[in-house]
Amino acid sequence: MSASSASVGHLEELAALAGRAAVELAEPVRRYAALVEATLAAGRTVFFAGNGGSAAHAQHIATEYVVRYRPVQRRAAAALALSTDSSLVTAAANDLGFERIFARQVEAHGRKGDLLVLVSTSGKSPNLLAAADVAKALGLRTVALLAAGGGPLAARVDLPIVVPTTDTALAQEIQLAIDHYVCSLVEPGLK
Repeated sequence: MSASSASVGHLEELAALAGRAAVELAEPVRRYAALVEATLAAGRTVFFAGNGGSAAHAQHIATEYVVRYRPVQRRAAAALALSTDSSLVTAAANDLGFERIFARQVEAHGRKGDLLVLVSTSGKSPNLLAAADVAKALGLRTVALLAAGGGPLAARVDLPIVVPTTDTALAQEIQLAIDHYVCSLVEPGLK
């Protein structure tokens, strides 16, 4: 298979999955947007967390809320990716264990009325499961962008959004598209 036909095949698979996700996930994505909107309108914070590529996703989307998604004039929104402070992450991993790197930050910064968004393709990461548990105990609402059936994390959050694929790359692309869409819905209200 040539590189050209492989890339066309990937784009065709992505388009098919995007169409399916648009239909199957419309209601949970609408609910997700409403949660983000309500959280920010109440002056609360949206926290994002993930590992690897999902950590990059979390940083990307938090930045869209703080800076801007579209070129419009609006206030900054309180959003924070929990993977960005290398000193904190490495200290927590060293002293408490890698499974506590996000939970510890939720414990320190999370307050009732905040929202924690967890991004994972497997839904099995111990550090995301621990963060979800701490968030629930503190009264934060929780959303997870998932794939591959959702894994155990789907049962630990208020709103699981499970992309219907087991292909990690496709799942990550759809998860990012969902977050961009949610940001496009929320941003006009950030006057």
